[in-house]
Amino acid sequence: MQIIIVGCGKVGSTIAEQLSAEGHDITIVDTDEAVVKALAARLDIMGVTGNGATHTILEEAGIEDSDLLIAVTESDELNLLCCMVGKKAGAEHTIARVRNPEYSQDIGFMKKELGLAMTINPEYAASTEMARLLRFPSAIEIDTFGRGRVELLEYKILDGNILVGKSLVDVGRNIKSDVLICAVEREDEVIIPNGSFVLQSGDIVSIVASTENAKDFFKKVGCSSSGVRDTMIVGGGTIAYYLAKQLLPLGIKVKIIERCEELSAMLPNAVIIHGDAADKDVLLEEGIEKCSSFVSLTGIDEENAFLSLYAKSVSNAKIVTKINRIAFDDIIEKFDLGSMIYPKHITAEYIVRYVRGLQNSVGSNNVEALYRIIHGKVEALEFYIKEDSGMTGATLEALPIREGVLVAGIIRDGKVMIPNGKSTLQRNDSVIIITRITGMQNLEDILK
Repeated sequence: MQIIIVGCGKVGSTIAEQLSAEGHDITIVDTDEAVVKALAARLDIMGVTGNGATHTILEEAGIEDSDLLIAVTESDELNLLCCMVGKKAGAEHTIARVRNPEYSQDIGFMKKELGLAMTINPEYAASTEMARLLRFPSAIEIDTFGRGRVELLEYKILDGNILVGKSLVDVGRNIKSDVLICAVEREDEVIIPNGSFVLQSGDIVSIVASTENAKDFFKKVGCSSSGVRDTMIVGGGTIAYYLAKQLLPLGIKVKIIERCEELSAMLPNAVIIHGDAADKDVLLEEGIEKCSSFVSLTGIDEENAFLSLYAKSVSNAKIVTKINRIAFDDIIEKFDLGSMIYPKHITAEYIVRYVRGLQNSVGSNNVEALYRIIHGKVEALEFYIKEDSGMTGATLEALPIREGVLVAGIIRDGKVMIPNGKSTLQRNDSVIIITRITGMQNLEDILK
């Protein structure tokens, strides 16, 4: 596909990198010539320097022949203008980044009137993922399928856990919970396990289950399945606002430490502390030792990392750390900063999922959801079967499924099923696939 990306910041560059890796023809547009040249050279893509809201620059970028325009500059208004001009100039589909809370009530109107295919809000998406983690603190990461009916949870097995030394067959026989351990990260290795695979301490396992069965599983392995009672948030930006708005109606007490008086008016039910969270005396005075969750959301990755490490050293809180820029993932993870949230990666997943669905819109099944798990080494996808094909009706054990691919779940008539070899796929099923093979666009891609 011919795709134009306006804005080469954190989000724009991540989207360009992932879509380019999937074989699309990418043209980037930004007013910073040095940034455009550096990114274009690194990814071997086209680059145009200029204002992406002008017809002249979009024409130079090839707007008349483009399939998709993605506007992700720092300005919501500029993004909307880019999409409006791009749509008039010939772009088939347009996506705008809109993150200001003031526009949240008008998104539906904007999409309709401006002909937007989609709007994205990295801050809101990140806050939603954080809220999900605080409702289920035993998990490191949680993704959802089937409109929330199925969850994919990452969980670290620690010393003393009853899963240590057990094969997956033993787990199924002894735990008796309808869940599927679909992937395991062991040191630098990623494994799609079979029934004889034996779990070890330190393994990070990915589990597919319905919400109810996930809670039952964690209860049986001795982990809490109830949400946090309160949270301390450091940093008062847009993510903090969105997160507080999601947590307060759940009865979770919210305390935000930030030098920002406006938050008091915007969040009257939250406690706003006007102070410097870099001062540990402030944190201690506000009860960091007793809080049940701690979320670091400052604009500086290094500060977030150190704050999370300090919170971990003085409390038993569930830790959530926002990371924007730091690229040394392997080093960061050795610090054990709890659940790490990368807003730019969440946004890129939304875009890649949309693009794959757009490519396959005339096919028999579409990509409904897409997540990159275990540091991007594994993809978890949800496909919807729109019509009968050679795959429907046959048992899974009869299908020539590729190595490194696992059918992890089937949603049929609103019910969640963990499949086995005798399970079949039917029309109108949603199918969850876990795979080390990237770039799948169609359910048939799982076959040899």
